[in-house]
Amino acid sequence: MPFGLLTGLSAALAWGTLDVITALGSRVVGSLRVTAGMQFVTAVIFAVMVLVSGTTLPTDARSIGLAILLGMIGAGAYLSYFTGLQVGPIAVVSGMVAAFGGLTVVLSVLFRGESLTPLQAVGATIATGGVLLTGLAFDGGLRTVRFAGPGVVFAVIALVLFSLMAITTDIALETMTWLQVYSIARGVNASIGISAIVILTIAGHRLVARPAGGPSWPPAKVVGAITLAGVLDVLGLIAFATGLESAPTWMVSLAASFGPAVTILVAVALLGERLRPVQWLGLAGILTGMVAIAIP
Repeated sequence: MPFGLLTGLSAALAWGTLDVITALGSRVVGSLRVTAGMQFVTAVIFAVMVLVSGTTLPTDARSIGLAILLGMIGAGAYLSYFTGLQVGPIAVVSGMVAAFGGLTVVLSVLFRGESLTPLQAVGATIATGGVLLTGLAFDGGLRTVRFAGPGVVFAVIALVLFSLMAITTDIALETMTWLQVYSIARGVNASIGISAIVILTIAGHRLVARPAGGPSWPPAKVVGAITLAGVLDVLGLIAFATGLESAPTWMVSLAASFGPAVTILVAVALLGERLRPVQWLGLAGILTGMVAIAIP
């Protein structure tokens, strides 16, 4: 198996498991708290790694700017995704976000000079069609076509931002190590999330402890879930960046985009979620397209 596919699939496993945890956690304490908490844990882990390894942070403006930009994009991507998981069906939202791999292929060609074979181009088209089918519901005819749930809008925003994250990370790794990149980026992530909570609290906005209809967890379980999510995020990021250092961006990103497939399987098998036939067809299209893209 090509190294890029191996590292991408490793990231997919970590992130797919993470998605299930954060989806449930978001339904307990809200997506903003889960996002900020997870990214705080991730930032602390990377900070400890920097101190233990004696790594020095970059000092040139371009490198710092790229890492900060990556952090800002990441903050929006994770918050959009977790909000989608909170308000929409996990299986549908995850299926939509899985398309970030296909979009990254296109961006890699346009901005990184990478190339696709005709078969890979066809695969990208099929995957895009699958995304549309996954996110839409047909209730009796074409006139009743609508989004399958409120989480789809957030999923679309997230998949675009995750694709931009992949490209930005690849560019940043040209002048920095993954530890330098993520120690700054995750610090920015955590700062944005915590600042948002503080500002909303000061402004008198009541952060609902448990969204309507959400499960009830004891505080210790919430903290444990957020901590585990942070650890999984670190593992996924390291695998992803390691792949980008030695393999094409499109290959690693495509493999990593299978993470939501893990989430979908768990949501359907263990959480009792159900997909419409057209959405199963959409997922099949995404899978078929991604397989075609991965063929040299």
